[in-house]
Amino acid sequence: MKKSLIVLFCAVPVFLPGYPVSGQDTDSWKASPGIVEKLSKARSDVNYYEEKVPAYVLPDLLLSSSGRKINTASAWMKQRRPEVLELFRENVYGRIPPTPYTKTFRLVNEDSNAMNGMATLKEIDIVIGSEGKSLTIHLYIFLPNNEKKPVPLFLLINNRDPSNIDPSRKVRSEFWPAEEVIARGYGIAAFYNADVDPDKYDEFRDGIHGILDRGRGADSWGTIAAWAWGASRCMDYFVSDRDIDDKKIAVAGHSRGGKTALWAGAEDQRFALVISNESGCGGAALARRKFGETIARINGSFPHWFCTNYRKYNDNEDSMPVDMHMLMALIAPRAVYVASAEEDLWADPRGSYLSLYHSMPVFQLLKTKTSLPEAMPPLNKPVYSGKAAYHIRDGSHNMLLKDWNWFMDFADTLFK
Repeated sequence: MKKSLIVLFCAVPVFLPGYPVSGQDTDSWKASPGIVEKLSKARSDVNYYEEKVPAYVLPDLLLSSSGRKINTASAWMKQRRPEVLELFRENVYGRIPPTPYTKTFRLVNEDSNAMNGMATLKEIDIVIGSEGKSLTIHLYIFLPNNEKKPVPLFLLINNRDPSNIDPSRKVRSEFWPAEEVIARGYGIAAFYNADVDPDKYDEFRDGIHGILDRGRGADSWGTIAAWAWGASRCMDYFVSDRDIDDKKIAVAGHSRGGKTALWAGAEDQRFALVISNESGCGGAALARRKFGETIARINGSFPHWFCTNYRKYNDNEDSMPVDMHMLMALIAPRAVYVASAEEDLWADPRGSYLSLYHSMPVFQLLKTKTSLPEAMPPLNKPVYSGKAAYHIRDGSHNMLLKDWNWFMDFADTLFK
C-alpha cells in the first residue's frame, strides 16, 4: 500500500506522499522527566520514552484500495470513506449484525423544576427487544428552562460508577457536571454503558450481544461497538424530542468511553461533534507509535472490547491496514475534539494529537477551514480550528470540569 507523510512548512499543513513518519515528529511538548521516570519504573515493559518510538509509515488517507488518488470531496464521501469504515469494521471494532429488533421509548419521569427550576429532567427508558429477549437503556436528560427550544445537547457515554450520572443530583461529579452545562445553555444527557453490554468477557452471551447475535465470526462486533450502538439508540430518541436540536448533538466519552465516542461518531453521522477524552490505544492514539498501551496489551486485558481480527495486530501494528488518523477522518466534515492529560502517558498524548493532525488532509479536502500546527499546544492551552480541537491539561487520567469547560467553549464556536 502506498503511504504518506504530513510535513509542516508553515501555518497550514502541506501533505507530501511517500515519506515515513518519525516517532519524533515534534519537540513541542514532552512529559516531564519525573513523570516518565516514575511510570517507566512502575512498568519497565512499557515504552514511555519518545526516543524509543520506532519510525513508522501511516496508511495513505487519500489512496483508495484500487490505487486511485482521492482528490475531491465527492470521491471521499462516496468511495474512500466507505472503504475506510469497512476496514475498521473488519479489523478493529467489528460489524453490527443485521438482526431485526424492536425499539420503544418510555417517559418514566419528568420534572420541570429540576435544579431549583433551572432545568427539566426527563428520564427515558429505551427498550430493545428481539425474539422474546429485551434490555433497557436508561437515558437521563436535563434541558435548560431558560433557553429557546430546541437546544443543543451533550451526550455522555458513562463508563464509570452509575452514581456519576445520578439524576437526583444527590451525588454530583465533575465527570457529568450537569449544572454547569445547563448554565451554559446546553442540554446534557447520559446513559450507563453496562445497560447496553457488560464490561466483561462473557463470551458475548449477555447484554445486547445476547439479544442480537446469531453466531459470531472474526469480524463480529465487540463491546465498544455495542456501546457505540447504544449511543445511536439515544440519538434515535433525541430525534423524536422537539425540545432537543438533533442537528447539534455532541457525543462524549472518557477512556474506554472515549474510544466508544469516536466509533459512534464514525458509524453514525448524525452526531455533529465527537469528544474523545484520554482514549489512548484503540481510540485516538496512533497504534504504530507503540507508546504506552499497545494493541497486544489491550487485547490481553480486554478481549471483549474489539473484534477477534484485531488480535492479528498484536505486536504487529505495522501490518494493520488502518491507523487512528483514519478514524478521525471518518468524522469529517463534522467536528472532533481530542483531549489528553499530562500524566496519562499510558494513553499517549502525543500520539493522540498526531492522529488528529494527520487527519487534516480529509478535513481540508472537505473545505472545513480546519488546519492544525504540527506542534502540540502547551499545557492548558486548547487549540481550536474549524472542525477540530485539542487540549492537554495538567493532571492525571480523568474527565474534569476544566475539560468540560473547554469542550463547551469549542461547542460555542459550532452551535451558537
